[in-house]
Amino acid sequence: MRTIIVGCGRVGAGLAGLLAAAGDEVTVIDMRTDSFDKLPEGFQGNAVRGDGTDEDVLRRLGAEGADRFFALTEGDNRNILAAQLAAETFSVPNVVAKVNDPVRATAYAALGISTVCRTSMMVESLGAYVGLPTDGGAMRVLPRTGHHPGPHSSSTGSPVTTSTIKTAASGGTWSEDQH
Repeated sequence: MRTIIVGCGRVGAGLAGLLAAAGDEVTVIDMRTDSFDKLPEGFQGNAVRGDGTDEDVLRRLGAEGADRFFALTEGDNRNILAAQLAAETFSVPNVVAKVNDPVRATAYAALGISTVCRTSMMVESLGAYVGLPTDGGAMRVLPRTGHHPGPHSSSTGSPVTTSTIKTAASGGTWSEDQH
């Protein structure tokens, strides 16, 4: 499976390591080079410094052929924009955006973008901790319930045009988008 992850914070780096260890071809995109320090030792994927909301960057990194796309930055708007590009422009079949606002997470799921909401997860988890009943609904990805209207691009992506450098700490690669 080909997976693209936008955002290499604790969640993005952890998921990247988990998926790469399971055999996925993983590309992690972040605007800060030092974010890649969070990747696990021996990470076998690709780490690219670039803007995950830039259509040209995503095209060069092969978003059109990806099987999964996770938008996991700290910004709800950036995550929704990246997820929308993946779903609508590049037709990635499995797209999830991290959205911290529970109301927006539900609204975007209704518009066709699967979401995960850390706020809802924490509220439910803490409620369960103090003995309140829970249905476990917040402890999962909120699946898309609708379709986001927009054009579907069928154009072919251009090859990756990045300078690639082997990292000293792992067998993966680090590169900087050169657009």
